[in-house]
Amino acid sequence: MSRRSNPFVAALAFACMALAVAIAGPSAATAAKPVAHLDGSRAVAPKSAPKAVKRMIRAGNKIRHKKYKWGGGHGDWTDKGYDCSGAVSFVLHKAGILDYPLDSGGFMKWGSKRRGKWVSIFANKEHVYMVVAGLRWDTSYITDGDKSGPGWSEYMRPAKGFRTRHPAGL
Repeated sequence: MSRRSNPFVAALAFACMALAVAIAGPSAATAAKPVAHLDGSRAVAPKSAPKAVKRMIRAGNKIRHKKYKWGGGHGDWTDKGYDCSGAVSFVLHKAGILDYPLDSGGFMKWGSKRRGKWVSIFANKEHVYMVVAGLRWDTSYITDGDKSGPGWSEYMRPAKGFRTRHPAGL
Protein backbone atom coordinates (compact mmCIF):
# COMPACT_ATOMS: atom_id res chain seq x y z
CA MET A 1 0.00 0.00 0.00
CA SER A 2 1.31 3.42 -0.90
CA ARG A 3 2.05 6.07 1.75
CA ARG A 4 0.40 8.70 -0.42
CA SER A 5 -2.93 9.92 0.99
CA ASN A 6 -6.11 8.88 -0.69
CA PRO A 7 -8.21 11.91 -1.82
CA PHE A 8 -11.41 10.06 -0.94
CA VAL A 9 -10.24 9.40 2.63
CA ALA A 10 -9.14 13.03 3.02
CA ALA A 11 -12.50 14.30 1.79
CA LEU A 12 -14.35 11.90 4.10
CA ALA A 13 -12.24 13.03 7.08
CA PHE A 14 -12.96 16.69 6.28
CA ALA A 15 -16.70 16.01 5.98
CA CYS A 16 -16.73 14.20 9.34
CA MET A 17 -14.88 17.08 10.98
CA ALA A 18 -17.33 19.63 9.53
CA LEU A 19 -20.28 17.56 10.74
CA ALA A 20 -18.81 17.34 14.26
CA VAL A 21 -18.39 21.13 14.39
CA ALA A 22 -21.95 21.67 13.15
CA ILE A 23 -23.38 19.29 15.76
CA ALA A 24 -21.35 20.85 18.59
CA GLY A 25 -22.80 24.29 17.83
CA PRO A 26 -21.14 27.67 18.11
CA SER A 27 -18.25 28.15 20.48
CA ALA A 28 -18.47 30.55 23.40
CA ALA A 29 -16.48 33.06 21.37
CA THR A 30 -19.00 33.10 18.52
CA ALA A 31 -22.20 32.64 20.55
CA ALA A 32 -24.64 35.54 20.68
CA LYS A 33 -24.52 37.93 23.64
CA PRO A 34 -26.99 36.90 26.35
CA VAL A 35 -30.01 39.15 26.66
CA ALA A 36 -32.00 40.33 29.65
CA HIS A 37 -35.49 38.96 30.15
CA LEU A 38 -38.68 40.04 31.85
CA ASP A 39 -40.04 38.49 35.02
CA GLY A 40 -43.49 40.05 34.92
CA SER A 41 -42.71 43.72 34.36
CA ARG A 42 -39.31 43.54 36.08
CA ALA A 43 -36.19 43.24 33.94
CA VAL A 44 -33.56 40.65 34.87
CA ALA A 45 -30.00 41.21 33.66
CA PRO A 46 -27.92 38.37 32.25
CA LYS A 47 -25.21 37.20 34.66
CA SER A 48 -22.52 38.04 32.11
CA ALA A 49 -23.64 41.69 31.73
CA PRO A 50 -21.18 44.43 32.73
CA LYS A 51 -21.79 46.04 36.14
CA ALA A 52 -22.98 49.28 34.53
CA VAL A 53 -25.66 47.38 32.58
CA LYS A 54 -26.82 45.61 35.74
CA ARG A 55 -27.03 49.00 37.51
CA MET A 56 -29.10 50.40 34.61
CA ILE A 57 -31.55 47.53 34.84
CA ARG A 58 -31.86 47.91 38.63
CA ALA A 59 -32.46 51.65 38.19
CA GLY A 60 -35.12 51.09 35.55
CA ASN A 61 -36.85 48.54 37.76
CA LYS A 62 -36.91 51.13 40.55
CA ILE A 63 -38.92 53.69 38.54
CA ARG A 64 -40.91 51.43 36.22
CA HIS A 65 -44.61 52.12 36.63
CA LYS A 66 -44.03 55.69 37.81
CA LYS A 67 -46.49 57.89 36.00
CA TYR A 68 -45.58 59.86 32.89
CA LYS A 69 -44.84 63.45 33.87
CA TRP A 70 -43.68 65.98 31.29
CA GLY A 71 -40.35 67.32 32.59
CA GLY A 72 -40.20 64.58 35.22
CA GLY A 73 -36.70 63.61 36.27
CA HIS A 74 -35.15 66.86 35.09
CA GLY A 75 -35.44 68.95 38.27
CA ASP A 76 -34.67 66.14 40.71
CA TRP A 77 -33.43 62.59 40.15
CA THR A 78 -36.13 61.31 42.51
CA ASP A 79 -39.45 62.43 41.08
CA LYS A 80 -43.12 61.40 41.19
CA GLY A 81 -43.04 60.75 37.45
CA TYR A 82 -40.68 60.79 34.48
CA ASP A 83 -40.82 61.81 30.86
CA CYS A 84 -38.87 59.90 28.20
CA SER A 85 -35.59 61.77 28.56
CA GLY A 86 -35.90 61.94 32.35
CA ALA A 87 -36.32 58.15 32.51
CA VAL A 88 -33.33 57.50 30.21
CA SER A 89 -31.26 60.07 32.10
CA PHE A 90 -32.15 58.46 35.46
CA VAL A 91 -31.05 55.01 34.32
CA LEU A 92 -27.75 56.30 32.93
CA HIS A 93 -27.13 58.42 36.05
CA LYS A 94 -27.65 55.47 38.40
CA ALA A 95 -25.11 53.51 36.34
CA GLY A 96 -22.57 56.30 36.90
CA ILE A 97 -22.55 57.36 33.24
CA LEU A 98 -24.48 60.67 33.24
CA ASP A 99 -24.03 63.56 35.68
CA TYR A 100 -27.06 65.67 34.70
CA PRO A 101 -30.31 65.00 32.82
CA LEU A 102 -30.51 65.59 29.08
CA ASP A 103 -33.55 66.23 26.92
CA SER A 104 -34.16 64.14 23.80
CA GLY A 105 -32.33 66.67 21.60
CA GLY A 106 -29.32 66.47 23.91
CA PHE A 107 -29.24 62.69 23.52
CA MET A 108 -29.03 63.12 19.73
CA LYS A 109 -25.43 64.32 20.19
CA TRP A 110 -24.47 62.47 23.39
CA GLY A 111 -22.16 59.47 23.57
CA SER A 112 -20.75 57.60 20.60
CA LYS A 113 -22.38 57.11 17.21
CA ARG A 114 -24.17 53.90 16.25
CA ARG A 115 -25.47 51.03 18.37
CA GLY A 116 -23.53 49.77 21.35
CA LYS A 117 -22.85 46.16 22.29
CA TRP A 118 -25.00 46.33 25.43
CA VAL A 119 -26.75 49.72 25.32
CA SER A 120 -28.21 51.73 22.44
CA ILE A 121 -30.00 55.06 22.71
CA PHE A 122 -32.45 56.20 20.03
CA ALA A 123 -33.19 59.92 20.03
CA ASN A 124 -34.87 62.57 17.92
CA LYS A 125 -36.08 66.07 18.77
CA GLU A 126 -39.30 64.77 20.32
CA HIS A 127 -38.54 61.41 21.93
CA VAL A 128 -35.78 59.19 23.30
CA TYR A 129 -35.72 55.53 24.33
CA MET A 130 -32.99 52.99 24.88
CA VAL A 131 -32.29 49.29 24.53
CA VAL A 132 -30.40 47.72 27.43
CA ALA A 133 -29.18 44.12 27.06
CA GLY A 134 -31.91 43.46 24.48
CA LEU A 135 -34.84 45.04 26.38
CA ARG A 136 -36.38 48.35 25.38
CA TRP A 137 -36.65 51.05 28.08
CA ASP A 138 -39.28 53.53 26.99
CA THR A 139 -42.27 55.64 28.05
CA SER A 140 -44.43 54.62 25.10
CA TYR A 141 -45.30 51.37 23.33
CA ILE A 142 -44.80 49.57 26.65
CA THR A 143 -46.17 46.03 26.89
CA ASP A 144 -45.84 45.46 30.65
CA GLY A 145 -49.47 46.35 31.38
CA ASP A 146 -48.86 49.97 32.37
CA LYS A 147 -49.48 52.33 29.46
CA SER A 148 -48.19 55.52 31.10
CA GLY A 149 -44.64 56.22 32.20
CA PRO A 150 -41.39 54.30 31.95
CA GLY A 151 -41.22 50.55 31.55
CA TRP A 152 -39.53 47.61 29.85
CA SER A 153 -40.57 45.78 26.70
CA GLU A 154 -39.23 42.80 24.79
CA TYR A 155 -40.70 44.28 21.60
CA MET A 156 -38.68 46.73 19.57
CA ARG A 157 -40.15 49.75 17.87
CA PRO A 158 -39.14 51.20 14.50
CA ALA A 159 -35.99 53.29 14.81
CA LYS A 160 -36.58 55.23 11.60
CA GLY A 161 -36.16 58.95 12.27
CA PHE A 162 -34.02 58.42 15.39
CA ARG A 163 -30.28 58.97 15.80
CA THR A 164 -28.55 56.02 17.38
CA ARG A 165 -25.98 56.59 20.13
CA HIS A 166 -24.37 54.58 22.90
CA PRO A 167 -22.25 55.08 26.00
CA ALA A 168 -18.59 54.44 25.19
CA GLY A 169 -17.57 50.88 25.99
CA LEU A 170 -21.12 49.58 26.25
